[in-house]
Amino acid sequence: MVVIGVDPGNALCGFGVVRYDGQQWEVVVAGAIRTPAAEAAPMRLLSIERALSDLIRTHHPEEMAVEKLYFNRNVRTAMRVGEARGVVLLTAARFGLPVAEYTPPAVKLAVTGNGAADKDQVGLMVQRILRLRDIPTPDDVADALAIAICHCQTATTRRRWEQALSGDQ
Repeated sequence: MVVIGVDPGNALCGFGVVRYDGQQWEVVVAGAIRTPAAEAAPMRLLSIERALSDLIRTHHPEEMAVEKLYFNRNVRTAMRVGEARGVVLLTAARFGLPVAEYTPPAVKLAVTGNGAADKDQVGLMVQRILRLRDIPTPDDVADALAIAICHCQTATTRRRWEQALSGDQ
């Protein structure tokens, strides 16, 4: 299974492509799409779409996992993240990628065992699970990888349950 995890943002959009065979993890690529603060919002969104499209064309993920928009006290920030999420979802649809969405507590629970884990705990567990030399930085990259890990674990478990219920072994 090859999954692209995305932590949407209009200034910094984290991404991570992982390969998981049910036992072994491999990071294909991870990083952040950065857009200049001085650039107009539509151009920033276009930059995200272009970079994400290039990643999908290059690495051929089978599925996409995205962080759900979570309540944010800063309405302006929430709106901008929502715009970036819209671009991410639209890009996935253009490429025919199935999309799974996870709340931050669900991702933290899947990766650390604690739905209220802090950023440092998430980064450390991502490093350990993926056997990386260093904790991925910035946090948006670690979060995108955590989202991909969460989806791989969830999808693998779901498929095993479906096989067991259908009698296929």
